[in-house]
Amino acid sequence: MGVLVCGVVVLTLICQSHSLDGATNPLHRFKRYQESASSEPNDCTTRTGQPMVLSKSGNFSLDVRMPGVSPTVSDTYLCVAVPVPTTRDAYIVDFEPHASMDTAHHMLLYGCRTPVSTTNYWDCGSVKGTCEDEASIMYAWARNAPPTRLPPDVGFKVGGKSRITYFVLQIHYGDVHAFSDHHRDCSGLTLRMTSKPQPFIAGMYLMMSVTTVIPPGNKVTNADVACTYNSYPIYPFAFRTHTHKLGQVVSGYRIRDGKWTLIGRQTPQLPQAFYPATKGINVKYGDTLAARCVFTGEGRTTKTYIGGTSDDEMCNFYMMYYMESRHAAPFQECMEDGSKELFQNIPPEANVPITVPPEMMMHNMMHSAGAPSTPEHQDDMALLQPKREEEEVLDQGDFYSLLSKLLGESEDVVHVHKYTPGEAQSAQAKLVAQIDSIIQKKDLGWPSPRLGFLDREDAILVRDRVHKFHQLEATARPPGSKLMPLFEGWCPKYHLEEVTDWPESPLQLGQVSGLALDSDDNLVIFHRGDHQWGVNSFDNSGKYQQQSLGPIQQSTILVVDPVKGSVLKASGRNMFYLPHGITTDKDNNYWVTDVALHQVFKLSSDGRDKPLVVLGEAFEPGSDKEHFCKPTDVAVDPVTRNVYVSDGYCNARILKFSPEGKYLSHWGAGFDSLPGPVQFRIPHSLVFLPDRRELCVADRENGRIQCFVAESGEFVKEIKKQEFGGEVFAISYAPVHGGLIYAVNGESAYGRSAPLKGFVINYSTKEILDDFSPENAQFGMPHDIVVTKDGRVFVGDAATDSVLKFSSDKAEHRSVKKGGIEVQEIEGRLLFLFNLIASKAAGGLNLGNFFATHKGYTRQGFDRLSTEGSDQEKDDDNDTDSENEEYSAPPPPVGPSSSS
Repeated sequence: MGVLVCGVVVLTLICQSHSLDGATNPLHRFKRYQESASSEPNDCTTRTGQPMVLSKSGNFSLDVRMPGVSPTVSDTYLCVAVPVPTTRDAYIVDFEPHASMDTAHHMLLYGCRTPVSTTNYWDCGSVKGTCEDEASIMYAWARNAPPTRLPPDVGFKVGGKSRITYFVLQIHYGDVHAFSDHHRDCSGLTLRMTSKPQPFIAGMYLMMSVTTVIPPGNKVTNADVACTYNSYPIYPFAFRTHTHKLGQVVSGYRIRDGKWTLIGRQTPQLPQAFYPATKGINVKYGDTLAARCVFTGEGRTTKTYIGGTSDDEMCNFYMMYYMESRHAAPFQECMEDGSKELFQNIPPEANVPITVPPEMMMHNMMHSAGAPSTPEHQDDMALLQPKREEEEVLDQGDFYSLLSKLLGESEDVVHVHKYTPGEAQSAQAKLVAQIDSIIQKKDLGWPSPRLGFLDREDAILVRDRVHKFHQLEATARPPGSKLMPLFEGWCPKYHLEEVTDWPESPLQLGQVSGLALDSDDNLVIFHRGDHQWGVNSFDNSGKYQQQSLGPIQQSTILVVDPVKGSVLKASGRNMFYLPHGITTDKDNNYWVTDVALHQVFKLSSDGRDKPLVVLGEAFEPGSDKEHFCKPTDVAVDPVTRNVYVSDGYCNARILKFSPEGKYLSHWGAGFDSLPGPVQFRIPHSLVFLPDRRELCVADRENGRIQCFVAESGEFVKEIKKQEFGGEVFAISYAPVHGGLIYAVNGESAYGRSAPLKGFVINYSTKEILDDFSPENAQFGMPHDIVVTKDGRVFVGDAATDSVLKFSSDKAEHRSVKKGGIEVQEIEGRLLFLFNLIASKAAGGLNLGNFFATHKGYTRQGFDRLSTEGSDQEKDDDNDTDSENEEYSAPPPPVGPSSSS
């Protein structure tokens, strides 16, 4: 069975483990492709010789086709690679297939950096596969499926900084009798693309069974697949089913709080197109995605297995989705068998086969054979294609509907009151009043991070370019009034206090060992799940003694919303034994340490749990350049990308590595006024000071903070305070007010007398500016600390398995909320909405006039928001990325502001 599973994976998601950097200029690669394509002697050269058409508006098309192949053996898989023809980011918005089911069984388009070959087509059904690095499925076609067009503002990102510099077209030629006339095939597809950035990035989620066996003669066999979703929210807009001859119906669902919601359901015997998914559905962290394929074994005399030939079977449910560009993940997959207990509750519809009318099957054959299309056939085909939504029109109904969602209303006032105009009018008036209230807030002191508020002694005119088409003007405040700055670090007149109602719902954590922040200021938590560091965890030589427990099965890395405390994403299952330190680099990669493994890992934040760099040898402590002994933390230079490791509990040293993991240097402790250096005693935490080019170390058992020139390791200064009580567990840094160091102390084994606290320290003067601790309790073991760009502080406590939040913003402690959404969040959502409206509205939209038409609204606070008189003329060309939108996909609701 293991061989079977491996074979299926090779045939459907062929991925290798090493990625090579595409250093060659993409334009040169594309030129070589053109030359090689046109040099092939085949009968379809005229269609592949000029594969790219570029328009001045930034829209272009690219043909990706087979270069005139003639397979001689049935069930042949052939691949050809085509370079992305641009050095910049580009976005695929439409897929137009050119293939017939008489010739091609199915067709897949992959994206990757390093295809197996770049010179000619190759047999990719063997061990060669499609790509040498990780390949992402971007498109799938079978059974004369019609074109697929993405929603407005959505595209598959390729080229530029993406991981996709090559397209690989894979075609499965099932029955080669179609080539008995020795013709050459140039099946493939045309990609409609644009260079204009798309706000939302498309991706593919594949649910696939790899273990199903269909007994001969069995009337019904179910293949069930299910996985827990552990990443950022996605918004499915299309689905596709795929089986071979025995499949009768395939259904996909989202399960949330025990409720099954249909994503899509279809028979795979119809054209295997992408059909519209259930409207308005989303998938977020903690949901379960599930799929069922229903097969029949009637007519078979032997068992049928999952495999790559036409006589085998497949159970695939493809789901196209979009997500915010900053969190984009181009491909995700699920191949876990669903439990019987879970699928006991699947809706009955999933078990009902969909009958295919014989005339439709006959039409498929006629269409594939090139028969002329009749009006009746066109009507039939229309039934098979995804229904196209009407062009989006921004009427007041849509506007109020979107306002309801963005403001967190439990009901959509437009749809709920659709047939009761009086109630709808009343609900709309309440919405306008709510918005007016938000806009008029003058004394809450919660400046939005989206607006450039500035301190001024006199009246203030606040302007911000919310969108290139419009300008927001706010009226002046009374003379002498001030707007607070964006809490850039510690402000002298504010004291850090615990935010006692954070998180809104408890987090399920083990010992919290490390904290970090990503580029959006989301909190990243590294915890130990059900593993604990105890007295029997290590022997005297530092070797881990509890390997028999296996790795931690829970997700050890959680990305958490800093406002609400809800989990946005999770990863790190079955990888670590005793997590310790974590940091992020400028690309949002995670750098983590595991004291049991004695290793340091670089992990991509895309949730694939595949190490990009590994330093040290698993379970082998050591003190040379290739080994660590219980390494504690990592810091990354954002400019050079060099990596610094504190090593740690045994070796008492700092090591410096190149971004690729090559050893560069190391050093021990420095000295201040002492006659000589005092050795580190557990360098426990690191922080890089980007404005000073220094590295600071929390020297735990010496109860001090030491800072060094990062490049050379030269000692700079030491901060040691009686208030630390002989222990400094962790440090963080904010490059504001001359530099602020945040620190937490810990209990000392040598007679601690100082209480456990957090500290804010002036880097230059070494003065303690503030200290803080939990409001109604005490720290147990504060193990790590981070500070956000707006001055909020998070402390991870390893003894209480918790993370505590502290803030100097009094407004946060008396939050103004509507439906559980803080005012800051509502304002951010409104600005997003205004941005959206201005970018969509044709002929101008004056929001001031819109609100002014409602009783009780005053213009004060929002004087004008309009697309009229913009400083940039509208492009004369048609800027629509997709002329025929197959799907209607309004942007997802804006999440909470990352600045809490």
